[in-house]
Amino acid sequence: MTYMLGIDVSTTATKALLIDDHGAVVDVAAVEYSFQTPHPLWSEQDPDLWWQGAIQGIRQLLTRTGVDPARIAGVGLTGQMHGLVLLDGQGTVLRPAILWNDQRTAAECQAIHERVGRERLIRITGNEALTGFTAPKILWVANHEPDLYARAEHILLPKDYVRYRLTGAFGTDKAGAAGTLLMDLKTRDWSPEILEALDIPPAWLPPTHEGPEITGRVSGEAAALTGLQVGTPVMAGGGDQAAQAVGVGAVQEGVIALTLGTSGVVFAPVAQPFIEPEGRLHAFCHAVPGRWHLMGVMLSAAGSLRWYRDTLAPDVSYTDLLAPAEAIPSGSEGLIFLPYLTGERTPYPDPLARGAFVGLTVRHTQAHMTRAVLEGVAFGLRDSFELIKRAGLGRIDQVRVSGGGARSDLWRQILADVLGSELVTVNTTEGAAYGAALLAGVGAGVWPDVDAACEAAVRITGHTAPDPAASDRYDRVYAEYQRLYPALKGSFERLAEG
Repeated sequence: MTYMLGIDVSTTATKALLIDDHGAVVDVAAVEYSFQTPHPLWSEQDPDLWWQGAIQGIRQLLTRTGVDPARIAGVGLTGQMHGLVLLDGQGTVLRPAILWNDQRTAAECQAIHERVGRERLIRITGNEALTGFTAPKILWVANHEPDLYARAEHILLPKDYVRYRLTGAFGTDKAGAAGTLLMDLKTRDWSPEILEALDIPPAWLPPTHEGPEITGRVSGEAAALTGLQVGTPVMAGGGDQAAQAVGVGAVQEGVIALTLGTSGVVFAPVAQPFIEPEGRLHAFCHAVPGRWHLMGVMLSAAGSLRWYRDTLAPDVSYTDLLAPAEAIPSGSEGLIFLPYLTGERTPYPDPLARGAFVGLTVRHTQAHMTRAVLEGVAFGLRDSFELIKRAGLGRIDQVRVSGGGARSDLWRQILADVLGSELVTVNTTEGAAYGAALLAGVGAGVWPDVDAACEAAVRITGHTAPDPAASDRYDRVYAEYQRLYPALKGSFERLAEG
């Protein structure tokens, strides 16, 4: 039997996952770590944590499974997007990585818009400048740490640092590269115009590769540390959301991936480099060769429910908390929750947006509040669906839902009713690491292409159909939900001033 290894370098852990040539998960190992916030709005991490996590995770898998490393046909990489890893000419890390959730670069985002032009930037990269992206982080280092910046010779994303340590080669995938704000979405490669405007040397950036392509092979040094065989091919893989979409089979137009994790993601594959003119939807390359995707992101999806439980019912299980909400009518009898607890991304790129309960009366109970939280998150995700529909992408044939929040029958039903679409669950639950392993299998020739890999490995396990009467009620409540952010935006800004 042949095996594939998927490695996911996330913000909180490095996960190593082993699958066989039928797509079955053999074992999973995860090594956790933390990140630092040395100043307000900052978020940083030591890249060596990712590499040590990969070493330990791979060794754990090999020890527990007894799999012969010679039977591992390839390694696929995925992980957190948008982070900045700076290396010098000897490959030494110059400073802690600046992560995707770092918010220090507002001035640099404004500078990018001024240098390139906001509309021109969106036309080339598919996105406006946001603090999470890599490009403004590069400018921040140039502005605030010029001596260190002068020593830089390589720019990598987090998972690509692990690639470098595994192979000694520099490289990245096109899906991850599209999240740097330095890529021409149409050509699927670095944009000379953007690099020149931002004064970033092209030689600092690694070559870009399609998801299943081989980017290097495991070196002798890495083999000694991990237990992998020397020469094992390492494939490009994909940014975490693109790899997650591969892992649930969202690789063709019409099949939408909805991830209900701490954040919420709506991921729509497209066959062409489609750009939403206002930049309200992210437009990136897919990990599938020759395909792209549009993506909407809300920052506090299942995170809203976790905050609500931890704050108001810390000793109550999620099952016990949600059970009474099933008896509450759709619309929570006039109570609406705004899920902007950590600001928002789509459709309002506003770090000052705040959460709120609107419409509270003395007859509302905790069960009403619980259901309102679930509904508010569903409304927030519908914002992205509405943008996708208005972008003219055609049909939505199926919505594949995953993530911790998707385990709730009630929440899935609310989502189906709010979106007016059938939701399906699939057999794959390991997310991005699983998608990376499938991409490795394609690169190793186990499957001829990504479509075939998903067809072989991903199966539908459940259906949740919308209730027409509930959908009609939610349409009316959603119209009120849409009016709340514009009405409260000024208050949010004034409250943020303290």
